[in-house]
Amino acid sequence: MVLVSGKRHLLVWWGIFLLGLSPLAWLIYRIFLNDLGTDPVSTVVKINGEWAIRFLWLTLFVTPLRVWFRWRWLVKYRRMFGLYALFYASTHLLAFIALMLEWQWSQIYEEFLERPYISMGAAGYLLMLALGVTSFKSAMKYMGRNWARLHRLVYVIAILVLVHYYWQIRSDYGEVLIYTGVLGLLFLARVLNPISRGDFRTDSR
Repeated sequence: MVLVSGKRHLLVWWGIFLLGLSPLAWLIYRIFLNDLGTDPVSTVVKINGEWAIRFLWLTLFVTPLRVWFRWRWLVKYRRMFGLYALFYASTHLLAFIALMLEWQWSQIYEEFLERPYISMGAAGYLLMLALGVTSFKSAMKYMGRNWARLHRLVYVIAILVLVHYYWQIRSDYGEVLIYTGVLGLLFLARVLNPISRGDFRTDSR
């Protein structure tokens, strides 16, 4: 039974790993097909940012799904979801700096100072980076109780990401409103349900 469970875990792990890379593979395929519209650079930046948000929200959903549906197996893969959120946030930032600003450091500095939505995104990214580099067991053991405190900042990251997204769009608020509604439901789950709230606290690993 343990061997079968181990094989199943390995299959699921590889399945999630490959699915996590599929948005990048599809984007690269579209680049080769020259299928990114009239502003391909903006499209590359946008797509990577969208997948960073989706994986971040997927990470946030692990605990509610574990609590409400008893999907305890899903907790094993939360770190991978979080690392994919960091990965696509990194490619989003890299595409912005390398393709849109072309490594012009004076312009990069001005953009970060003059555009508040970029500052919000940068703050969210730095916090996400801190969570990513401390997501391994060695960091968890070294930090002790401080590890859980640090990783509760994931909700702060989510808010910063939403503000970053909201402030830069000029129309079509549909997607950002969906993300906001989902995050609001997650907050309500923590605040209004005392049983789930206790489970959330103990499931911060």
